[in-house]
Amino acid sequence: MNSGASSNRCLWPAILLAAICLTLLPLLGPARAGEPTVRIADGRGDWGLPNPFHHYPRGPGYIHMSWVFDTLVWKDHRGELVPALANSWAYEPQRQAFTFQMNPQAQWHDGTPVTAADVAFTIDLFQRHPTPWVNLKEISHAEVTGSRQVTIFLRHPYAPFLADIGGTMPIMPAHIWREVEEPTSFTEPGAFIGSGPFRFIDFNKVQGTYLYEAFADYYQGRPKAARLIYLRSSQPLVALSRGEVDLAAIQPEMADALKKQNFTVLCDERGWNRKLMINHRRPPFSDRRFRQALAHAIDREALIAQAQRGHARPASYGLLSKDHSLYNPDLPDYAPDPAKARALLEEMGYTADAEGFYQLEGRPLIVELLVSNITAGGQSVPNRDGEKIRRQLARAGIRVELVNMEQAVTDQRIRDWQFDLALSGHGGVAGDARILNEMISPNYSGGSVNSARFDANPELEELLATQLRAMEPDERRRLVHRIQELHALELPAMPLYYPDACVAYNPRLGIDWFYTPGGVGKGIPIPQNKLSVIGE
Repeated sequence: MNSGASSNRCLWPAILLAAICLTLLPLLGPARAGEPTVRIADGRGDWGLPNPFHHYPRGPGYIHMSWVFDTLVWKDHRGELVPALANSWAYEPQRQAFTFQMNPQAQWHDGTPVTAADVAFTIDLFQRHPTPWVNLKEISHAEVTGSRQVTIFLRHPYAPFLADIGGTMPIMPAHIWREVEEPTSFTEPGAFIGSGPFRFIDFNKVQGTYLYEAFADYYQGRPKAARLIYLRSSQPLVALSRGEVDLAAIQPEMADALKKQNFTVLCDERGWNRKLMINHRRPPFSDRRFRQALAHAIDREALIAQAQRGHARPASYGLLSKDHSLYNPDLPDYAPDPAKARALLEEMGYTADAEGFYQLEGRPLIVELLVSNITAGGQSVPNRDGEKIRRQLARAGIRVELVNMEQAVTDQRIRDWQFDLALSGHGGVAGDARILNEMISPNYSGGSVNSARFDANPELEELLATQLRAMEPDERRRLVHRIQELHALELPAMPLYYPDACVAYNPRLGIDWFYTPGGVGKGIPIPQNKLSVIGE
């Protein structure tokens, strides 16, 4: 290819981004002086529609929804819960109830005031129509108990209530949703009227763009950005360097170069967990010894060095991040040891053939590993972990067939239990310890494709239920430590590593993005907290 053709190919993404921006501008109202339009690069471009019943059930989908819909409380830059739609709150142990005083200035995007009745309605709505992000099994009911006061009654003490429900559940406008019989089918304009800092304007599925416009009457003050525009970009680093976007995920090795270009770089080392999903409902994966053999066969440090170029940390087999306040440092460990893996397989009755691969009663041991392209530095790239794991398992005598497919297809296969092994991952491991319930037990998974949905250990099931009701910190710590120990022993899914996640942004717009300690909402490790664009 000649240099001119190569140059044109490099220019094409920039021309396309510019054309998309010009297409979007007529949809937006006028901005006030000094209020920037913030353009955010997104390697995927489709996270569903930004309301609780239509966003894709992963962290970026929730982030989109959070611009439009507010919660009762929210996490700030320290990870502490601060007022949102509720000005104040109190827990009453005798009644097992939380009472919230609502902000009288809050209103919906159509100008209707947000009331305590909206909160009571929201509780009823999500009890009838739970979503992966909002599951109210621990809630009895809600009552309007004053002109601006609502009380939420629990079925029993519930330690993570404020983070898991108060800081995650979007409050819904009763005057719109009261007549909606099937929320998952409701996509009229009213479905996107929230009380958050931005109004939803447009989603173009083909172009992979989202548009949000500042809500001028937002109760916490007009946002510092007039508009948010998400742009699908296959080359986010190039787009950032050329000034076509203002915030983009980057590969960690690019951090120093971008700092020299006066971009601000943020990195989060332990907010996201890469893990191996295991179909423990079918043999041989249903045998704990086989799962432990997998752990001894997989060299996580080698994965990090070879597939992540060193930009990751080994994950805790107990699931919680090593930075978590309830992290248990004394867990069963699985040093890389193919010989130990082989010994466990032979204990199960497997015998090696002439090539060293195992078989059982004449049937060769062959497992299927599902892999999908991943987003690295904002770009969709092949998943290098799959091939590395295939080779490592082969050294332990396990044949592996790699199957590469779209992430949504992989997710559906996991959800339907149509898999052997699958590479997946999720955030939340630095958030409230309820993440253990959601990622281990089917009783709390809420439909999450990242949950192991494991209920074969009665002690583990009992501990998961008990830790949610432990209001005394030391007691909860003891329970959570034991849960991590049992998870590391059972390995219903295998934590692999915490990849370094980095973003770079243009500081000249006057917006200071941040990674939220403990993650946004339930623990999303994405530096797009709405408080970044609110206030001075």
